[in-house]
Amino acid sequence: MPFKSVMSVLTDVDFAEQTLKQASLFAREHRAHLDVLTLGVDRSQMGYYFSGASAVVVETSLNQAREEAQAIERVAETFLRNTECRWAVEAGVSQMTDVARHVAARARFSDVMILPKPYGENHGYEMETTIEAALFDAGAPVLVVPESGKTISKPKSITVAWNESQEALGAAKAALPLLAEADLVRVLVIDPPTHGPNRSDPGGLLSTFLARHGVRVEIDVLSKSMPRVSDVLLRHAQDTEAEMIVMGAYGHSRFRESILGGATRHMLEQAEIPVFMAH
Repeated sequence: MPFKSVMSVLTDVDFAEQTLKQASLFAREHRAHLDVLTLGVDRSQMGYYFSGASAVVVETSLNQAREEAQAIERVAETFLRNTECRWAVEAGVSQMTDVARHVAARARFSDVMILPKPYGENHGYEMETTIEAALFDAGAPVLVVPESGKTISKPKSITVAWNESQEALGAAKAALPLLAEADLVRVLVIDPPTHGPNRSDPGGLLSTFLARHGVRVEIDVLSKSMPRVSDVLLRHAQDTEAEMIVMGAYGHSRFRESILGGATRHMLEQAEIPVFMAH
């Protein structure tokens, strides 16, 4: 299915410009409509305040969140007026505990979400919540944009991380419009299983499926020569000059990955090129 409805959620003015560059270029090149939600987040924790102060604290926090949303809205509108894509901007306010609901309610009607990288210095917790809401609650694929680097709308070289999981297959299917236009797609298999029906041809079934959709595809099989699978994936992408990585997100539970770490979290922390994810 082509990308015709693209959405982005911005919660911090400092990370708006790079995301808007990527989102507007992507929407223009795919002849899609871009919807931008600028969300002011009330981060107050009401349980820490005595009852007499609650009303004052709520009003002050909501006013601050409203001002933040309007500031991001002005930045987005100013930027998008100078682009050639179709767009709309909406401002909203949410308490921290309700961010996921607001994001999911809109994200479920988009073909792809384009969001800033959620981890790093001065990144609010709501940025991680936004990505998880899109993936889990809305079932929308997410294109995660690094803070620097060139914007990509139709990458020529793509690495697809393949571990035979449903998440990885879902990501590959969701990214088909991008994969079909790439010059080369590399299906990367790291430490394939030594037992099972696909042991003699790791990645073969996925490659056949992609080739039938017109994708120019090769298979790379590597051993886990580094401490983490995500390290091998990032090194491979760098060595092959990949412009985008496609992978399944959160093969383990979100709680387990947040406590113990995981491939998804590490990729969102370390990747310097756009990462296309689906769950």
